[in-house]
Amino acid sequence: MKYLLLIFILFFSACSVKEYEITQTKIITIKSPKIKFSDAGYLRNSDKTIELELFMAGRSIEKISVNHMICTSEGCMSKSGFNKDYLHSSYPDDTMQNMLLSHAIYDGKNVTKTADGFEQKIKSSQVDIIYRVDSHGVFFKDRANGIIFSIKGIDE
Repeated sequence: MKYLLLIFILFFSACSVKEYEITQTKIITIKSPKIKFSDAGYLRNSDKTIELELFMAGRSIEKISVNHMICTSEGCMSKSGFNKDYLHSSYPDDTMQNMLLSHAIYDGKNVTKTADGFEQKIKSSQVDIIYRVDSHGVFFKDRANGIIFSIKGIDE
């Protein structure tokens, strides 16, 4: 019986280990209603999950994991729930995921190709967004809501 219990524990604990295909050290800046952060972080992703781990003074202070839901230290929530709490409720559900993956937001609305990436300018009654992806990183600024999200390489 002891061996069966040991095998059971080992089997299920092995399933909980996350193996990421890509791990990158980045300089992350976030200014939103719930997070104000600017320091180093790890951006990790596999084919199923993206994780942003934020560090301050060498200590992990927050992990944001994105797959079908978004999980933070406060628990897991829908993507729209995350937008409502951490960003802005009018953003499309996949906004955070697209920013972490350097993909276009708002289904590619107003995309302008640049020499080494693209830029989007989205303006409505609720948002005034400039979103830029290039070789230096990702830059997102919503002037209407005071939200900034930036990812840069350590060597930038």
